[in-house]
Amino acid sequence: MKKLRAIVPATTANLGAGFDTFGLALSLYNEFEVEEHDGVVIETIPDNPFLKTPEKNLFVQVLKYACERRGKTFHGAKVKQITNVPVARGLGSSATAIVAAILISATVSKVELTDDLFFEIAYRFEPHPDNLLPAWKGGFITALLQNKKTYYQHIDFPQDIKAVVVIPDFELSTEKARAVLPEKISLKDGVFNVQRASLFISALVNKQYDILKIAMDDRFHQPYRKKLIPGFDEVISNALEAGALGASLSGAGPTVLALAIEKFDDIGKAMIEGFEKHSIKADYKVLEVDKRGARVEIIE
Repeated sequence: MKKLRAIVPATTANLGAGFDTFGLALSLYNEFEVEEHDGVVIETIPDNPFLKTPEKNLFVQVLKYACERRGKTFHGAKVKQITNVPVARGLGSSATAIVAAILISATVSKVELTDDLFFEIAYRFEPHPDNLLPAWKGGFITALLQNKKTYYQHIDFPQDIKAVVVIPDFELSTEKARAVLPEKISLKDGVFNVQRASLFISALVNKQYDILKIAMDDRFHQPYRKKLIPGFDEVISNALEAGALGASLSGAGPTVLALAIEKFDDIGKAMIEGFEKHSIKADYKVLEVDKRGARVEIIE
């Protein structure tokens, strides 16, 4: 096997009202280099003892499963994992590992990676197409999973809009963030989100950016998850006051996302101030929409 490198973008999901539906790929990337090796050896940059354990490394586990699914014995691999997408921050770090492993497996085995094959493997590890699809295919995607079948659509995302992501200095697992959600919602809240999710799509298509502030509001998950994120309301309000078109939680959090066409640094700094008032350190990045998606390169 030749030495291969998979490059996979971060993703932000939900974007306010599009809970478990909207996903957007961003220009922040995890890289996974793989070559044939007897046994598993993992190098991580930056150093991460947890990811160096094969049984706990999601990329290795997906690679192993994909290999064994073809009836082959997984003898091991030498892996170099370069992590730029922070773990447990709501930016799709787990999706990058899953997508990378599936793409490398398909490249090695020289099989066509169909949607059915991709989801058959991916859903064993993460049943969230709103994260998986943009990480794989790039761009802005609406998706749903029904009766074991995935339905999705690409929607052109305006090139002039960038994402300001503010990443606080603490982790929040998806499991914990889902545990605080109610089992049922009211009809009123359901209508609220349907209206805004529809408005969000229309605003993008028609470039009516002034209504994104309204369209990115939510009652499905943010009112509950914000209890786990000190300063959330201030971070959102600071973003809007500084010139953001709209702002929301990124995925399950704790990262907060703002969409903007200007004043990116002003917005990022204002959002950080919202966290700092609650003694939370944070950093911000200004990212573009990644429309290419994941790719595999031959290194040597």
